[in-house]
Amino acid sequence: MGDDAAVRSRIESLLGEVQDPYSGCDLHRAGMVDAVTKANDQWVVKLKVGYPCGEHAATLAALAQDHLTRALPGMAIRVESRRVLKKPAENATRQSIPDVGWILAVASGKGGVGKSTTAVNLALALAADGARVGLLDADLYGPSQPRMLGYVGGAPQAGPDGRLPPIVRHGLRTMSVGYLVDEDQPVIWRGPMVTQTLTQLLRNTDWGGIDYLIIDLPPGTGDVQLSLSQQVPLSGALIVTTPQDIALLDARKALRMFEKVAVPVLGVIENMSTHICSRCGHEEPIFGAGGGERMAAQYRVPFLGSLPLDLRIREQTDGGRPTVVAEPGGALAQAYHDIARKATAQLVLDAGPSDFPEIRIVED
Repeated sequence: MGDDAAVRSRIESLLGEVQDPYSGCDLHRAGMVDAVTKANDQWVVKLKVGYPCGEHAATLAALAQDHLTRALPGMAIRVESRRVLKKPAENATRQSIPDVGWILAVASGKGGVGKSTTAVNLALALAADGARVGLLDADLYGPSQPRMLGYVGGAPQAGPDGRLPPIVRHGLRTMSVGYLVDEDQPVIWRGPMVTQTLTQLLRNTDWGGIDYLIIDLPPGTGDVQLSLSQQVPLSGALIVTTPQDIALLDARKALRMFEKVAVPVLGVIENMSTHICSRCGHEEPIFGAGGGERMAAQYRVPFLGSLPLDLRIREQTDGGRPTVVAEPGGALAQAYHDIARKATAQLVLDAGPSDFPEIRIVED
C-alpha cells in the first residue's frame, strides 16, 4: 500500500509537468486531472478537458502518456481523456438567458477591423469542436451575419409562445435583425429602440439549450454595449483589432469599457496581422506589426492570436461559407480553432474547477 501511495504521488507530480497549450497551465492548475487509480497492476490516469477542444483531448492524453512513460519506464500506465463541457455559475446581479450557458461578446472599438468575420468563424470553430453554439448579430444598424452565413430564406415566424426560432446555419443557431428586414432596408432607429429590440432578440429567441452564445457587437462603446454589459450575464469579452495605431486607440477604449462594467476581458485578437500575397505567398505587415500583442501586454490580458489579411477569408465569408466551414482542415481554420480554445479555456480557468456543475459529457 505504501509503494502504491508513493507511485500515485509520483504520477500526480509528473502530471504537473505537462502543460496544456490552450490554458497555458499544467494539468493540475487547469483542473484536468480527474483521477489516478490502479487496476490489475496497471495505473489509469483520467483527464477531463472543460472547454470545446475537438481532437485536442486525445492529443493531451498522448502528451501525458509520453511524459509518464519516459519518466517511469517499464511501468504499466494508461492515460484516458474526455471532454466535459460545463456551464457558468449563476450571476446574482444580471438576469440569465433561458437555455444559454456562457455568453461571449466579440467587440471592437471601431468598424472595419473584421470583427464580424472573426465572430462567425469563432462560433463555427466552437461548434466544430463539439459545443452547441448560438450566434447573435447585435449590430442592428449594419447586420452582416445573414450574408456571411449564406441565408436567403424568409423571416422566422414566432411560435405560440411568442418566441422566435433561431435560423440554423452550418450548425449554428443564429438570430439577427437582418432576418427580419430586407437586406437593403436601413434601420433608422434611435438608441433606446435599438437597445429594446436587441434585448427582445436576445431574450425572445428560443435558443434551445446552447453551451455558448457568441454576440457580435456593433463597433464602439455606445448604448448597445453598455446596456448588454449591465443587463446580460456576459461571461467575457474578446477584443478584435488590427495592428494599426488608429484601430488600437479605439480597441483600448472598448477594453477599458468592459473593465469599468466588470466584464472579464478574455483577450485580444489581432486581425489582418499580415498580408499574404495570393500569387507568390509573400507576407508583409502592411498595417504594422505586433500592435495587438503590445496592447494585451499593456493591459495584462491574454493575447489570443493573430489572423492574416487573406483573400480566401473575404471570399469565403462573402460566399456564405466562412473559412472554418469552407476549409476545415486548413491553416486559417486552425488559427480560429486555436483562438476559440484559448478563450474558452480561460473561462474555465478563471471560474475554477468547482464553481459550476457539469451539463454534458462527450467521450472521446
